Amino acid sequence: MKQRQFVYWGIVGVICLLGTQPVKAQTEEKLAKEATSSTEILQLSEFQIPYTSVKDWLAQSEVIQVTGVRLSSTDGGLEIILETSASNNLQTTTKREGNNFIADIPNTQLRLPTGDSFRQDKPVAGISEVTVTNLDANTIRVTVTGEAGAPKVELFDSDEGLVFGITPAISPTPQQLPPQTPETEKQPSSETAPEQPSAQDDQPIELVVTGTQDGEYNVQIAPSSTKIDAPLRDIPQSIQVVPQQVLEDRQVTRLDEFTDNVSGVQRIFGFGTASGYNIRGLFAGYENLRNGFRDQGNPRDIANVERVEVLKGPSSVLYGGGSAFSLSGLVNTVTKKPLENPFYQGQLTIGSFDFYRPSIDITGPLLSDRSALYRLNAAYENANSYRDFVSSENFFIAPVLTLQISPRTTFTTEFEYLDYSYIFDKGLPLDPVSLRLPVNRFIGEPNLDPTTGNVASISGNFEHQFSENWKFRQGLNATINNTEVGNARIYSISLQEDGRTLDRTSSRGAQKTENYTSQTEISGKFHTGSLRHNFLFGVELARFKYGYDVFEAPLAPIDIFNPVYGARPGEFSLSFAGEQGGDNIGFYVQDLIEILPNLKILAGGRFDVVDSFFKDRPTNTVVNEQTDSRFSPRVGIVYQPSQSTSVYFNWTNAFVPQIFSRSRTGEQFKPEIGEQFEVGIKQDFFDNRVSATLALYQINRKNVLTPDPVDTNFSIQTGEQRSRGIELDIGGEILPGWKIIATYAYTDVVVTEDNNLDLIGDRTAGVPEHSASLWTTYEIQNGNLQGLGFGLGLVYAGEREVSLPNTFTVPSYLRTDASIFYRRSNYRIGLNVKNLFDVKYYEVDGFSLLPAAPLTVLGTVAVEF
Repeated sequence: MKQRQFVYWGIVGVICLLGTQPVKAQTEEKLAKEATSSTEILQLSEFQIPYTSVKDWLAQSEVIQVTGVRLSSTDGGLEIILETSASNNLQTTTKREGNNFIADIPNTQLRLPTGDSFRQDKPVAGISEVTVTNLDANTIRVTVTGEAGAPKVELFDSDEGLVFGITPAISPTPQQLPPQTPETEKQPSSETAPEQPSAQDDQPIELVVTGTQDGEYNVQIAPSSTKIDAPLRDIPQSIQVVPQQVLEDRQVTRLDEFTDNVSGVQRIFGFGTASGYNIRGLFAGYENLRNGFRDQGNPRDIANVERVEVLKGPSSVLYGGGSAFSLSGLVNTVTKKPLENPFYQGQLTIGSFDFYRPSIDITGPLLSDRSALYRLNAAYENANSYRDFVSSENFFIAPVLTLQISPRTTFTTEFEYLDYSYIFDKGLPLDPVSLRLPVNRFIGEPNLDPTTGNVASISGNFEHQFSENWKFRQGLNATINNTEVGNARIYSISLQEDGRTLDRTSSRGAQKTENYTSQTEISGKFHTGSLRHNFLFGVELARFKYGYDVFEAPLAPIDIFNPVYGARPGEFSLSFAGEQGGDNIGFYVQDLIEILPNLKILAGGRFDVVDSFFKDRPTNTVVNEQTDSRFSPRVGIVYQPSQSTSVYFNWTNAFVPQIFSRSRTGEQFKPEIGEQFEVGIKQDFFDNRVSATLALYQINRKNVLTPDPVDTNFSIQTGEQRSRGIELDIGGEILPGWKIIATYAYTDVVVTEDNNLDLIGDRTAGVPEHSASLWTTYEIQNGNLQGLGFGLGLVYAGEREVSLPNTFTVPSYLRTDASIFYRRSNYRIGLNVKNLFDVKYYEVDGFSLLPAAPLTVLGTVAVEF
């Protein structure tokens, strides 16, 4: 294995060296000049042919001067005119932050007779400020600040120059513009001219959008998960994004609460702040992603989460084998990044069961030229629980630094540290009698030692843009989690025949998880004849190791209906100790090919080599060591009969090595295989403000291990599970201020093959056949009550099996959540009520039952400085 590791790292070194050399590729000219709104996303078809002469190339490379700035009122709002004779050579990149619309225009400089900046306060109703400044030596920044929200913007190319058509969030009454004042002189200047004819009839040019808009419920891109810069409507796969605004409006305090807003995903309650997931009815494990890096079951805090991206279906083509999420889907959390404009926020949340959580989020430039940006998120949480004797305490801090090394080169480094302490809560015995117990019943012992630990993660992301179309990326990540399991970790062993006395065992010990990942990628856009390509090639190296010592001690039984606490564990002795993990190298390639403007094919594959081991630590004996290699392909097609409709199909597969078991005869098991067929339609409504995805799928999971009928201490490979279903996800803004995110899923998941014939036809644990959810908010947009909003949420799940084999079910439930909030320019006050009608329901992990939280109230105050 060590020799192979040297080879692996040598390959990455060669790729990194090659990545620093010039890349010869067919370059492409500016974006096609077609009308679009500022919320549209770049299409492959919008790239034109390369420059055809040296003169054209030199004209593009010269810094273009803008010699005047004028404002002109219109019936719909305002026009900002940047006077230049070369407006057709300009390319604009935009984003939205709060109430600000920001446009950066590279390769330009502001050269006004009275100074190098322009500012105008309250030019029209609904717009509080317009500024035009030199961001750096070759970039102009235009910032338009709205009073009620970020304005809508169209960009036009006219004989006068570059024209921004501004429509405020509240349509203004046409009025005479006040005098326009350059920032260097608080008086009218030659930049202010009489009103000019509107340029709205001129040909608009393309406006490139980067990032996501604050307040969105409808996110159109997920590059951290898909690894390509393309809108989701061009990807032949069901991909759902839960943005920060939804997490904020719902007042999410645990990351796994996002599952209420994604169809076909159920959380599996975990330990402390870690959770696992079922996706499309199949276990996706506790191994999730963070910014595209594997994150094997580590606890995470919500404080620095920007959004959550869920890719449904087998995912080995981009993320390789070795993880359960490869078979059914993955969950990727994307963290908050530094902003160019200063932002400072403090927040305090107080709620039921002595819940207290203060947090801060501060960001901005470290240098005046904005070549160094920072962000810092920190949070402290102290809480009791609706469960007797259960409590937790966490401290979290996450600094981020982004360096603009050159106009085409950036480096971002992030650090996270979470210190945690909690009382382990196993829930209730997996028996129908548990349904009769109160939700606060605790089957452990109070006043025993809690579980404590810390997880530290550091990552670096280096990106260099060779040209507008070719990019090199090098990402590194290291995460270490140390846990000390206190003797309060109580396992329920079995319920005695009387149906009320529970045998118990106490355990303690140390655990350590290590994750190291390197990702090297080159991506580019180019032509081959009439075909347009969005290409990705990458190499990933990953190492995972998990070590543990488990000491157990007997603990007196307890009457679950009439508990008497006070027992103490007996003498602890080593029960088992092990170490497991593996090294993985993967080569992956992906290409999104545009055959016609409305016909696209996504094809890709990944070849993985996984060296895995499982070692018994007391004897220092390697129980199992094996090497698995496999190619995982994917192909999909997208047909777009209109700008708002995409019809797609995909076929993909994945694999997971079986390293923890061997057959009775000592043979190595084949990897577990997942294969999916999916068809679907993606549809935009209400001028692309609302998007919906309807998907039909079937996943076959093969080579599942089942007990050996000769000796149940061993396994045989005869199991197979099949999941098929329908999923619907809708999200967006129906009307100004009225936002919605809704889901429905029909999931038919059963065992189709097993050596135990009684299991065939059984459903997997914790997965309802029918589930649905709705979260909607409305915020008043004007008048004396502007900023006042209301939210309503519904979550439904049908009956669920509690275990495999199926023994009994937990009943269906319908939970109702509600909120009321008031939001102004620099503060927000909110009150959230979860489980408004105090419905009793359960979460299931296949081994025990956990009663879900009853009626819970959370109050939040957030202030921006």
